[in-house]
Amino acid sequence: MIEIIPAMDLIGGKCVRLTQGDFASEKVYSDDPLEVAKRFEAAGIRRLHMVDLDGARTGSPANLHVLKHVASGTALSIDYGGGLKSENDAKAAFDAGASMINVGSLAVREPSTLAIWLDKFGNDRIILGADVRGGKIAIDGWMTDTDVSVVEFLLEKSRDGVINAFVTDVTSDGTMSGPALQLYRRIISEVPGISLIASGGVRSVTDINDLESLGCAGVIIGKALYEKGIRLEELARYVG
Repeated sequence: MIEIIPAMDLIGGKCVRLTQGDFASEKVYSDDPLEVAKRFEAAGIRRLHMVDLDGARTGSPANLHVLKHVASGTALSIDYGGGLKSENDAKAAFDAGASMINVGSLAVREPSTLAIWLDKFGNDRIILGADVRGGKIAIDGWMTDTDVSVVEFLLEKSRDGVINAFVTDVTSDGTMSGPALQLYRRIISEVPGISLIASGGVRSVTDINDLESLGCAGVIIGKALYEKGIRLEELARYVG
C-alpha cells in the first residue's frame, strides 16, 4: 500500500505553497501549522513531510520551533529538511521532534557528510531528496541546476547506504498537472535498492493509484490537499 505523506512547506512559521519552487509565487494557506497537522492526523494520516523553505533559501534552519510545536502536538512521524548543513543542525532537528531528516543539496555538495550522517544516525532516519529538472539534479532550493543525472545520483547514493528517497519533478511541483510517471518508472526499474517516494504534480486519487501501480512506496501531496483537489476523506483506503 502506498503511503500518503502530506507536504507542509514553511515560510515565516506559516504553511505556504510555491509553484515550481518560485518564492515569488508564495501562497499562504494557514498561520497555524499545528491545526493543519491535526487535520491530517484526524484523517488517519501518519506521516508529514516538513520543508523549511526559509532554511533552504538561507542555508540555516529557521522553523525548528514549528517542528517542535507540531511534533509535540501530534503523533505524526515527521521528516524535516531545509538548511540542514551541519551535524548540529541534524541533531537540532531530531531534538525538536523529527523522526527523520531529508537531505538534498548537501548530498550533492558534501557526499562525505551524508555518509557520516547515514552511519551516525542510521539510514532509516535519513531520506535523500532529489529535485529534478530535465532529468538532472537541481539544488539550493531548485535555484541551481547541475549536470548530475538523477539516476546516476540515486545509484551512487544507494551504494553509499541510502534506502529511502523522494524525487521531486520541479517542473510539475505545485502545478497539479500530474506526476512524472515516466521518470518514476525509470527510477524504480534502474535503482531497485531505493524505496521511492514520488513528489510533485499530484492532483487526484487517480494519480495516487498510478504511482502505486508503478511501485512507489509513498507519495508526497501538497497543493492538491490545500486546495481540495484531493479531499482527506478520499484517502481513507490508503490510511486505514
